[in-house]
Order: sequence, then structure tokens, then C-alpha cells
Amino acid sequence: MKVLLFGKNGQVGWELQRSLAPLGEIVALGSGSEELCGNLTNLEGVARTVRAVVPDVIVNAAAYTAVDKAESEGELARTINAAAPGVLAREARRCGAWMVHYSTDYVFDGSGDRPWTETDPTGPLNVYGRTKLEGEQAVIAGGCRHLIFRTSWVYGTRGANFAGTILRLAREREALTVIDDQFGAPTGAELLADVTAHALRAVFNNPDLGGLYHLAAGGETSWHGYAVFILEYARRAGMKLAASPETVAPVPTSDFPLPARRPHNSRLNTAKLQAAFGLNLPHWQTGARRMLTETLEAQS
Repeated sequence: MKVLLFGKNGQVGWELQRSLAPLGEIVALGSGSEELCGNLTNLEGVARTVRAVVPDVIVNAAAYTAVDKAESEGELARTINAAAPGVLAREARRCGAWMVHYSTDYVFDGSGDRPWTETDPTGPLNVYGRTKLEGEQAVIAGGCRHLIFRTSWVYGTRGANFAGTILRLAREREALTVIDDQFGAPTGAELLADVTAHALRAVFNNPDLGGLYHLAAGGETSWHGYAVFILEYARRAGMKLAASPETVAPVPTSDFPLPARRPHNSRLNTAKLQAAFGLNLPHWQTGARRMLTETLEAQS
């Protein structure tokens, strides 16, 4: 099997290079790749790349994810998040390849407190969410066999993440303020990559399993609850901090006005995924502990 991976240097793309390796040959591209085009703003170059590689699977882990900046860079976000996936889907159909694409809970309006299902009406609140929804639609319209995974609150040990920011601020300040009215499940890039590999093996044996799925860690928390968890873990690990879990103050989203509106409800119902692929998705704390252990070891 030959896998063509876009977005190799991102958090998910980095983990996919590990998880997909047992499946066969991986051609992994970043936006700066030279021999083959991995830059999703170059639609013709991306199409030529697919035709040159002739993969069995295209995995698109590249995206425009600067949520606030997207409000003023709508066309760029749309090219990367919608037009490019559409090109990849059409090329996948042309060569008979499967396509894996990642989307987001931001396709919903964030209302209520019930975890979103795959069939719930969409209603993005911002440009980023709209372009990601358009990307889903473009993949489906492209007519290729596909897996689309909607996820939320993604983190990785590689690159910046919420935990690293909280730990840095807790070393600098005696008190922190963190939003407590947005809810979701912190989901590790490692989990996304491992489930992707598992699902690809399954769909090659049973193509009827293709389609749209929600993929996130189990359980839920708020950003405030996540921050408290991080500092409690760091304190038990012996890390010296100016702030403590008790000095993290909960505040509403309105205290942090940003260009792009954020959804309050990022909960995703993963029952369809778990039933289709025989999976038990671990609680968000399981992955967060592992990530924090690696983060604290790297900082010691």
C-alpha cells in the first residue's frame, strides 16, 4: 500500500508518519516539500503530485487553523480548507484511492450541552468553521471513497499546545484566569493517528465502513477544568510554579473578546465510530497525563 500524506509537520501529520508506517510506503509532504508539491495553496501542483505518486490512500492532515486570522484571510483559509480537499478528492477518485480528511466541531454552532452527532444540523460561527464545512462537502462531492473525521481540542507533544501555555504562565504569574463556559474533550494527535490507521485497515476489508465520523477522546471538561488538571499534575510531579490549581479563576468567554466567535459546546458523540470499528476511546485524562509526562520531562 502506498500512502500520500499532506501536512507531515503538523501535530497530527507527525503522529501519522508513525501510525501509518506499518501499512506500507509513506510519501510524506509538508508545505515546503520541493520534489513533490505539498503546498495546498498550489492546487495544480497538488493535483500533479497525486498523479505522479498514484497512491492507494491520500491522507490530508494539512489545514489552515489560525481561527482568528481566518476572519481577515478568508480566501486563503478557503483555498487550503475547502478547495484543496476538493482537488484531492477528485484526484483520489481518478486513481481509485481512498481519502482521509480531518474536520472539526467548529462546523456546529456550539449551542446546547448535548454531544453533537454526525447527523446534527451544521451552523459554523466563524470563517474557519465555514471553510472546514466546505472542505467536508468538497470531499464528499469529489466522489472518492473517504473517511472524514471531525475532532476537537487537538493537542500534541510536538509544537505549541494549551498545556505548555498554562505551565509557562503558571511559572510567571501567581494567578490565572481561564474560560469555564466552553466544553469539549482534549484529544491527542497520537489518538487521532492511531484510530486513523485502525480505520484504514478496516475499510480496506469492508469499504462500506467509509464515511463521516466523530473522533475525540472520552469524557468532557472546560478549559478551566483542563487548566486545573494540568497544574494539579505538575504539582504532584514536583514542578515549581508561582500559580496553583486554587488560583485559577473561572471566567466567561466574554472576558476574552477575539475576532472569531468560539462555540460553547464542542462535545462530540463518538458512538458511531466506536460501533463501526470496534473501538473504546480512552478518557481525555489518559492522553493528557501521557502528554504532560513528556512535556515535564522535556522541561526538566
